[in-house]
Amino acid sequence: MSVIPCQQNAELKIKIVEFAEVLKTQSHQLGEHGLTENEFYNSGLFRGAVERIRGQFSATMSEKRDFVRHILNHMQDGGFIQDWNSSGSENRHDYTVTMPNGRTAVIELKGCLDGNNTNIFERPPHAHEFIIWSVCTNPGADPQHNAWSGIHTRLSAEIISRSQRVDGLLIWDMVCGTLGRPCPKLSGEADPRITSLGQYRLPPPCIYMMPATIPSPRNNPSPAPQQLQDVGILQAFGDCFQVHAHEVNSVAFTVSHVGAETVRTTTISRNGIVERQSGPTAIRRT
Repeated sequence: MSVIPCQQNAELKIKIVEFAEVLKTQSHQLGEHGLTENEFYNSGLFRGAVERIRGQFSATMSEKRDFVRHILNHMQDGGFIQDWNSSGSENRHDYTVTMPNGRTAVIELKGCLDGNNTNIFERPPHAHEFIIWSVCTNPGADPQHNAWSGIHTRLSAEIISRSQRVDGLLIWDMVCGTLGRPCPKLSGEADPRITSLGQYRLPPPCIYMMPATIPSPRNNPSPAPQQLQDVGILQAFGDCFQVHAHEVNSVAFTVSHVGAETVRTTTISRNGIVERQSGPTAIRRT
């Protein structure tokens, strides 16, 4: 049942829950607000402050873009990609990458994959390859839940119902390999597969290969996932950051009609072994 090799740090999760309880019961002692305990919690000050902080964490993209910039510059310096640029706010995608063979790869940047923002993407017509890159900056997030929610619940529904071909998914961010999200690919602090870039010490990324064609109940019910060498940008990530062949994930969608509904079964395999498979699930886009 391992959608992604890493697990949420159980000890950190407990500490987060405990600290949240401390904040809820003792926040009235912080700061110089001049309110009694009862006034403090009835005033909305605590809830308002929490929502403000939550919004600030959710809204900022600067940390994510700084991370991506370090990665793509490193790949360009190593000759794994030819050039890249940020696509700007007027586009429905985030980065355009020119590969050494002249092909164009487009990257759509997402967060933790468990939110509705994952559903919002559009493959541009000029893209030879189109991937989604999940950068989840929340150390307390559950990578197993987020990866499955993103792939099965959200991406599969968009791919099938809107005929939006996604060549693959990259799950990799600055929390990978830290205390909040230990990486089982690494043997320790001195593992030779750690890449140091600025303030980041990164393990190899998690790569998910998807079909090259859109699943269709009648004409294409179960297209095979692509191989790593079929998608140049993902192979570039794999080669640059030392991803082993047995670590690459294959994502297959099987589509059929059950009565009036279209259902899909999602299967995630790694090294030829099925890691997780859904039952036939109706497509209900949120």
